[in-house]
Amino acid sequence: MPSDCIPFRETNYFSSLICDYLEEKTELQQFYNRFPKVENFKAQIEEKGQSFSDKNRSVLVDVLKQQYNTVNYSEDTGKNIALLEKSSTFTIITGHQLNLFTGPLYFLYKIISTINLTKVLKEKHPEFDFVPVYWMATEDHDFDEINYFNLFGKKIQWNRNDGGAVGVFETEGLDKVFEIFSSEIGIGKNAEQLKSLFKEAYLKHTNLAAATRYLANELFGVYGLVIIDGDDRELKRLFIPFVEKELLEQTSYNSVVPKVNQLGDLGYKVQVNPREINLFYLAEGLRERIIEEKGRYYVNETEISWSKNDVLKELHEFPERFSPNVMMRPLYQEVILPNLCYIGGGGELAYWLELKDYFKAVDVPFPMLLLRNSVLMQTQKQAEKIKKLNVSDAELFLKQHELINRKVRQISNIEINFDPQRKHLQEQFKAMYELAEQTDVTFGNAVKAQEAKQLKGLDTLEKRLLKAQKRKLSDHVKRLTAIQNELFPGQSLQERNTNFSEMFLEYGEDLIPLLIEHLDPLKGEFFIVKR
Repeated sequence: MPSDCIPFRETNYFSSLICDYLEEKTELQQFYNRFPKVENFKAQIEEKGQSFSDKNRSVLVDVLKQQYNTVNYSEDTGKNIALLEKSSTFTIITGHQLNLFTGPLYFLYKIISTINLTKVLKEKHPEFDFVPVYWMATEDHDFDEINYFNLFGKKIQWNRNDGGAVGVFETEGLDKVFEIFSSEIGIGKNAEQLKSLFKEAYLKHTNLAAATRYLANELFGVYGLVIIDGDDRELKRLFIPFVEKELLEQTSYNSVVPKVNQLGDLGYKVQVNPREINLFYLAEGLRERIIEEKGRYYVNETEISWSKNDVLKELHEFPERFSPNVMMRPLYQEVILPNLCYIGGGGELAYWLELKDYFKAVDVPFPMLLLRNSVLMQTQKQAEKIKKLNVSDAELFLKQHELINRKVRQISNIEINFDPQRKHLQEQFKAMYELAEQTDVTFGNAVKAQEAKQLKGLDTLEKRLLKAQKRKLSDHVKRLTAIQNELFPGQSLQERNTNFSEMFLEYGEDLIPLLIEHLDPLKGEFFIVKR
């Protein structure tokens, strides 16, 4: 299975902030701690090791054992959970929403990047152990973002009432989704394995968190992946001091706003703006923002409210009811895990880059930030078509009209470039301008206008010739359009749209092992993987 790479910037699908970060632009160095190079991890290990307590390790391991109590986990996963009790063990973490049947392909790439980085670090630092962790976003409440996946250009959707944290959502109604999914993927060994995976995950588990844990464990448990659900009373008890500080001092807001402004001043788009209090309140069917007004605390859109003393009493008695939002969840992860590096997509890293001063204010080491692997996968048939069309890897990422225009110009037996005519025309007008200098300004303006008119006429003729050649070469244009639409559904990256089941139908059980073998988490480029 050959693979090639191109720089992220050349794909034109990644923001200037992420591209500049990958290129280690000087102006961005104030927003992160250490850049994720293998030689930088030793210092990160020392810093995290000095700050992470044995108490937190003990609580973490106890909670993980409880969460895995009913899970049939691999020997390697069991070993990794046990290793977390040792002060010489650290984690590499990625997080993701509980998307139905993993959602887009990049769910796989996040976890594979995490697993592969632990292998690289173990080779470099054999005296330490490194555990890959997948953080399930069970407290998320954006159900519309996770209740579907795309299959063969169709949206397979789970329809149910929304409300509250998604992890506790019952899996009722997913039998109907299974019927649609089964009919779409057809028959065959790989199709039957996918059907079994879906059925075992969603029809034999009572809530979405349990179903997602089963699915991720089945796909990656053999590699020692540890899956954690942060929606846990004992884990949140460790986070109480930071929640107190947030309620009383609005620490995240005061720390993050200056960083947000600095990013904006540098010309970057700000990913997330902090609120005054970056916490939600959880109850059955409810996850709503906590708001402070004149010394009193309220749960948005409800009748719930507290005095300052009462809200702190509620926190200490029921820490599980306090849920960090997108600005505080990174801190929560780093408080309860002996973590060195967070692996995420471009959007995630963009908001992590706002948080360095917040971590400093609460005296928690800021982790290294690594952009996950990105991949364009080509089946054997697709790779053969691309070769016949003589399209390069970089050309695949062009906007469709740019790709078509370029290839039509290349294969046409007619030169579709009027640059020589433009140059000849401009040479002719030089004499006219010399003549214009000998008379008044109005004649000079007339010469300039005539030149512009004739150059515009050449542009129009060139476009009409290109259009005519497109018609003449319509079969080639159709094939170009078809293959790019297959690889970039909706003119978007494959990994942001396509579900892994399409690739599993092609590769079967070899899919994940092949990706693990060929993807390099520290490569810093976009992978094109061919069958």
